[in-house]
Amino acid sequence: MGAPVRVVLVDDHEMILAGLQAMLAGFAGRVRVVGQAGTGDEAARLVTTLRPDVVLLDVRLGPESGLDLCRLITGRVPEARVVFLSVYDDEQYVFEALRAGAGGYLLKRVDGPELVRRLEEVAQGETVVDPTLAGRMAVTAARLTRGEFWPGANRGLTQRESEVLSLLVGGLSNKAIAARLVLSEETVKSHLRALYRKLEVTDRSAAIAVALREGLFR
Repeated sequence: MGAPVRVVLVDDHEMILAGLQAMLAGFAGRVRVVGQAGTGDEAARLVTTLRPDVVLLDVRLGPESGLDLCRLITGRVPEARVVFLSVYDDEQYVFEALRAGAGGYLLKRVDGPELVRRLEEVAQGETVVDPTLAGRMAVTAARLTRGEFWPGANRGLTQRESEVLSLLVGGLSNKAIAARLVLSEETVKSHLRALYRKLEVTDRSAAIAVALREGLFR
């Protein structure tokens, strides 16, 4: 038997961290928890120092984005594989996680033996997805290829983010977008931040350029 998979746990809930520690303690010969963190900054420092085999990470860390942290980790410590452990059983989250560089996406209802097996697979270079999501992902991928979803869905945009981007391309201000969609301006700003991240841009002009270049709105 080889050396145990070295894992860092990242979640903003102490109860989740304690539960994972307890779950994995029974598999000490196969998995060893070398550290845990509750914030993105703490996790980034820990992973840089410890250089684990796998980082087990939640999609959301309070106000922080686990997806942004995944990109940071894979850029800073490329040998560390990131596996998302989430309550969100939506295949769009999986697509976005894999685009961010993750090596896996599992649901929090996974049991101990299955989690350990998946961590070992990821440490060996495989990409793993929760079985309950894998079939739905295949169907969604086929439908995306056929263009059956809203503009930008292939880039991970939600339907609401697509609507916001459409109005942005139309030249509307944040205030006008909020009025048109019956949203608060703060909610519009939140959607803009999300779609900027997914389109890999930093401002509205660049987002509009990507939308026009890719022909998202004709």
